[in-house]
Amino acid sequence: MRDHLTVALQETLQMVWVSAVLTALGGLALGVLLVLTDRGGLAPSAPVNRVLGLVVNIGRSLPFIILMIAVIPLTRALVGTTIGTAAAIVPLTIGAIPFYARLAETALREVDPGVVAAARAMGASRRQIVGKVLLREARPGLVAGMTVTVITLVGYSAMAGAIGGGGLGDLAIRYGYLRFETGTMIACVAVLIVLVQVIQMLGDLVVRRLSHK
Repeated sequence: MRDHLTVALQETLQMVWVSAVLTALGGLALGVLLVLTDRGGLAPSAPVNRVLGLVVNIGRSLPFIILMIAVIPLTRALVGTTIGTAAAIVPLTIGAIPFYARLAETALREVDPGVVAAARAMGASRRQIVGKVLLREARPGLVAGMTVTVITLVGYSAMAGAIGGGGLGDLAIRYGYLRFETGTMIACVAVLIVLVQVIQMLGDLVVRRLSHK
């Protein structure tokens, strides 16, 4: 059982790690666009903002288990299979990007408008304001949001086991539930709890350090 648990943990970490990196990139970009195109933003555009907001809201509205099934054709086209760790990364990323985009948008909106106005008065370009003002000032909020997102991805990865995604969720279903191995189920739950606690502690540590800079 220990060997199965080790392999399952490695698969879960792989799914969460890869999807977290892709989510950070896609979600942050989407969050920045939402702020820039909003009324009063650096590049206001109501139609673009409404479309982006609609996409994000739709993405956040779909239960993950339904999303996994809905994107099966896309998953097969991208990775050539619909089962396994690589296949699970696709719906994990698609499901988490809208979630993190809203958190990133909230963090960016909390930046003092006076700082942005000062940068504009000094002749800074939009790219400079985004990179050196918005993203820099919002770092604690962005990291806190990413911490919540990674923990959400851990939960999503466990659900991915329901359709053969591998990882701790798959192990808990195949052995803990279908074979009535209570010990395996308890072990999977315990590992997931520890994993979430470690992620939260690391995230809180980074946020505290960034907040004191």
